[in-house]
Amino acid sequence: MAGLLQDKRILITGATAGIGLGMARACTNAGASVIIADINIDGARKVADELGDTVQAVPLDVCDLRQIHAMFDGLEGPLDGLVNNAGITVETDFLEFPEEDLDRLWETNLRSVFCLCQRAGRRMKESGGGAIVNMSSVHGNTSTPGYEMYAAVKAGVSAMTRAISWSLGGYGIRVNTLSPGLTQTEAVAKVLEEKPHLAEPFKTMHASGRYATVEEIGHVAVFLLSDAAAAITGAEIIADHGASALLVRSEDLK
Repeated sequence: MAGLLQDKRILITGATAGIGLGMARACTNAGASVIIADINIDGARKVADELGDTVQAVPLDVCDLRQIHAMFDGLEGPLDGLVNNAGITVETDFLEFPEEDLDRLWETNLRSVFCLCQRAGRRMKESGGGAIVNMSSVHGNTSTPGYEMYAAVKAGVSAMTRAISWSLGGYGIRVNTLSPGLTQTEAVAKVLEEKPHLAEPFKTMHASGRYATVEEIGHVAVFLLSDAAAAITGAEIIADHGASALLVRSEDLK
């Protein structure tokens, strides 16, 4: 991946932990200058200090449209890439799902993606092109009870991305969706600490016998942001070690 993003400037939202942090590291290692935009500004500054002088931290609550506009208004110079990674997950029984969580999911996981794509698209149009990666999830295609609204907004990200790819394509801007499956994040580690019996099922539900690392998802993002992916726009790249490719295992039918 070294050099794939050399001299490119990439903005990543929600990159203080998990997949976002993995992508920030991967982009930095690929030669990019990275802007980490996060509601946790102290965490963002800590990551910037860790990754070096080519990384800067800016405060951003993606649910606050005024903050999105203020960030772009204060952002000087060109922008070559955007990764819309900031998001939340809410798992609640469908019949008891609170309305306030519906609003949180929509504002954080879908509305913010639209607004950030719009502002980034304007900046990239001025500079002659760029690449946008919108983070969705395998839940947008195949989901499970308790994730109804999460699945809906993630499916919305994928559908919106396809439309935006045509809206911005004429300006040399590529827009794609990256949909990870189960990934080795701090949140998953906490689940396994509380429920160690899930460790083996988590492995066997994947064709490779394991699930993705944040570094692996980061590498996919680097590719999509790079000129090596020049022919790819309006696509959804599923990175889940084959989990969503299986309907049922034959041994489970015996």
